[in-house]
Amino acid sequence: MTDTVHEDGSAQRLQIDTIRTLSMDAVQKANSGHPGTPMALAPVGWTLWSKFLRYDPGAPQWPNRDRFVLSVGHASMLLYSLLYLAGVEEVDGDGKKTGQPAVSLDDIRQFRQLSSKTPGHPEYRHTTGVETTTGPLGAGCGNSVGMAIAERWFAARYNRPGFALFDHDVYALAGDGDMMEGVSAEAASLAGHLKLSNLCWIYDSNHISIEGGTDLAFDEDVGKRFEAYGWRVLHVNDANDVAELTDALQTFRDTDDRPTFIVVHSVIGWGSPRAGTEKAHGEPLGAENVAKTKEAYGWPTEPDFYVPDGVREGFEGAVRGRGAKAREDWEALFARYREQFPAEAAELDHIFADTLPDGWDSEIPTFDADEKGVASRDAGGKVLNAIAGKVPWLLGGSADLAPSTKTDIKGAPSFEAGNYGGTNFHFGVREHGMGAVVNGMSLSHLRAYGSTFLVFLDYMRAPVRLAAIMEIGSVFVFTHDSIGVGEDGPTHQPIEHLATMRAIPGLDTIRPCDANEVAAAWRAVMTTGDTPAALVLSRQALPTLDRTKYASADGLAKGGYVLADSDGTPDVILIATGSEVSLAVQAYEQLKADGVAARVVSMPSWYRYELQDDGYKESVLPKAVKARVAIEMAGEIGWDRYTGYEGRIIAMSTFGASAPIDKLRDKFGFTVENVVKVAKEVIHTTSRPS
Repeated sequence: MTDTVHEDGSAQRLQIDTIRTLSMDAVQKANSGHPGTPMALAPVGWTLWSKFLRYDPGAPQWPNRDRFVLSVGHASMLLYSLLYLAGVEEVDGDGKKTGQPAVSLDDIRQFRQLSSKTPGHPEYRHTTGVETTTGPLGAGCGNSVGMAIAERWFAARYNRPGFALFDHDVYALAGDGDMMEGVSAEAASLAGHLKLSNLCWIYDSNHISIEGGTDLAFDEDVGKRFEAYGWRVLHVNDANDVAELTDALQTFRDTDDRPTFIVVHSVIGWGSPRAGTEKAHGEPLGAENVAKTKEAYGWPTEPDFYVPDGVREGFEGAVRGRGAKAREDWEALFARYREQFPAEAAELDHIFADTLPDGWDSEIPTFDADEKGVASRDAGGKVLNAIAGKVPWLLGGSADLAPSTKTDIKGAPSFEAGNYGGTNFHFGVREHGMGAVVNGMSLSHLRAYGSTFLVFLDYMRAPVRLAAIMEIGSVFVFTHDSIGVGEDGPTHQPIEHLATMRAIPGLDTIRPCDANEVAAAWRAVMTTGDTPAALVLSRQALPTLDRTKYASADGLAKGGYVLADSDGTPDVILIATGSEVSLAVQAYEQLKADGVAARVVSMPSWYRYELQDDGYKESVLPKAVKARVAIEMAGEIGWDRYTGYEGRIIAMSTFGASAPIDKLRDKFGFTVENVVKVAKEVIHTTSRPS
């Protein structure tokens, strides 16, 4: 591979080699990390940032900035070096400048250390300038599709003749591992179908994996695959060829009918004794090899973290000079836009401040008591539509299941290549890709949701987890929530899924018990936009409880609440979620008739309940009452935190079966008779309150 970046000893060469040597030194000092890809792709990062990226380091959250996503997240030192050299300024959680750099040279020296701004993989919110958390390969690719979708939606809804408020591009840098992961294929297929010409993926084809050459497991022609997806495919034969990189990126900018995929052939660990081998991937080069590599670059071996005079000023000047002017022009344009289109401008103010308009929840229905009731998925569809009419940036869709999940917005068009203003999204049977795309939309300040059956959480747990890590307001609607699915059988009956979601820190998993709890759940979700939520809804009808007889569904906001109670201290507490709450209420009424003092606690969200103070928790689940029974048509893991070791759990310990729901309830013990029996047993085997 040639050394075209080194031909004239120019500032270009110095800037590129600064990126390389900072990356080597940071990994070496940490004695941990991935030096090879930043070394190989320094010319790619330099070319994109210094020549193309519309990004103002002084306003890193400017809405119309280009996005740069490092999907190959282990190459984080490439991004940190770029943020440092570009002079990106840090902003806090409210978007205000702190007066500190996003990444300083001292931060680079603290690469991978506790509480540093330079963790091993880029983390959204943690480091200003990081557009999304990456590390799980392929995730950033999916996020970038969501970001490109968001730009197209913003442009379709808010641009006006002479007012091109939204016209930014999205770039994602990916590697061989990203291309092997299925999520990138799902996202790429969707992006090609949608003809997202504002999207560019740069594929670092270095033919190296951790185990050795990629030909151990991967020898397909990736470019041909992307041609089949409907992308424009370009090739750069040498990652060091800045002129060829420039031509390819300009071709992307000139392409207006499809996304662009640039295959860049590189040598991992370029210039080092380990170049082109797996040894350059995921471990420090070693002090001796670092010195030899610097000598090969014509670089001083001492001091470490050396930045030549003028390098930072030159690189920052190129990025800031172009980006600041673009941002200033945009702000002037938006000021004129606000005068002519005040209603639209007001919507944008809400969107980028993550606030809601007055009266956003005024159309949410209240559901009358009804023993026959309604499936919580159906109630969810009604509530979703009531909110979407007031919050147009609440939008999303399903993995080919909208008629079943009830998540389509009635009367609204679909988001398609011919109509980027649509609000109903068709993600196809691509759950993992859907989750990643929804996260990208949320990162762009849309209130985005995706839906599927709960059992298919298995296909998309990774983006659900990443949403929690990033603290973004993605909403995941999961229906067909239990063995209540019935005849579809164990392949479609979720058992362990609630437990796995509850195990994710920061994920608000809500399983409403009736239509009014569904309404309360959506209210709660919409007003906590920095917390992702999983709404878990039923296929079968659930009785709509008489709230004049039982407590208001507003208690859902606290996660768990006393729904029905006896006078004085109860003998037993029945705790349930979702469809099992009405079962607990029936058992409560039977116990009451039998002279047993019982309490029913609806516990739709463990996450919210655990945020409450000890006084509130004591009022709901008093420690003195040891006789407790938890009821849920799912795995029992975790329920002991509320039942204690003396309580009992009526739950699933096996997979389900294919049968009508009534037969399944009988088989697995979800009947009034069994709940009453277990409640009486636990009263007699536990310490009773004095």
